Amino acid sequence: MRRPHLPAWLPLDPYILALLGTVGLAALLPARGPAATAADGAATAAVALLFFLYGARLSTREALDGLRHWRLHVTVLACTFLLFPLLGLAARALVPTLLTQPLYNGLLFLCLVPSTIQSSIAFTSIARGNVPAAICAGSFSSLAGIVLTPLLAAALLGNSAGGFSLDSLVKIVVQLLLPFLLGQALRRWVGGFLVRHKKVLGYVDRGSILLVVYAAFSAGMAAGIWNQVGVPRLGALMLVEAVLLAVMLQVTWYGAERLGFDRADRIAIQFAGSKKSLAAGLPMASVLFGAQASLAVLPLMLFHQMQLMVCAVLARRRAQDPEEAADRVAEVSRPVQHPGSRAR
Repeated sequence: MRRPHLPAWLPLDPYILALLGTVGLAALLPARGPAATAADGAATAAVALLFFLYGARLSTREALDGLRHWRLHVTVLACTFLLFPLLGLAARALVPTLLTQPLYNGLLFLCLVPSTIQSSIAFTSIARGNVPAAICAGSFSSLAGIVLTPLLAAALLGNSAGGFSLDSLVKIVVQLLLPFLLGQALRRWVGGFLVRHKKVLGYVDRGSILLVVYAAFSAGMAAGIWNQVGVPRLGALMLVEAVLLAVMLQVTWYGAERLGFDRADRIAIQFAGSKKSLAAGLPMASVLFGAQASLAVLPLMLFHQMQLMVCAVLARRRAQDPEEAADRVAEVSRPVQHPGSRAR
């Protein structure tokens, strides 16, 4: 099986450029009046479409098979929904010295969203880790995040996330959970189509997220978002996020070792347990934060690019670890028993 490869030097992700371009478009030509209403409606439909596709793509059989490696998945979930939020709460001490309250709210929300799937799989594969475990861990995290992220946001962010009213609960169910369950129910009939048109549907995914970003930042322009964020604050935010990522990469690697996982599992835990999903976080922010979503998603967008660049370098170093090299030498030097031979 051919392993996916990333370029030797990872430039700015083209998709991040598209996201930044969308933010620029919203700054220059924000949707106003009837156009804003139309953009919000289109973004709502895009969120529902995204979670329908998530549900239709997740193989129920693979998810059930993956439960056999439950210790690894519990470890990843604990990193994603327990350790990350605790670090986010600790960062509250940085307000107002380094971070403004709105930026801190976005940083804390970043700590609450689920892990990634695609990049976790790619980096785990490059580092010669347990790829099936990374697939299941990312899928379980995304599924759990549909419920846990809104609940954690309601508990930890309170009114900053619009509170947890009956209206917000209905929005979460209608826009996130119901489309996901519908996708799961229809997977038997649409799963093959999704596999055959995977590349095209990838553009649908990304286009939907760009629409969500445009609607959120258009609302942010109306609220005067750029009057609330200056260059020094953005620099401080990036520094805080770099420390957050470094801590999680260290904890997931050495913590998994202390828990007795082998090298392949440690790689899967490190890459699945240290990253956050932009694709899942942006639609959730639009539901939970409403008009304040623009500032809430800014830390997540920055963290997403940072984790891609750092993990791309780390994955290649993991593939060249002395331990990995020794395993490959042992595998090559192991005697091969021919089918017709018998043990003597």
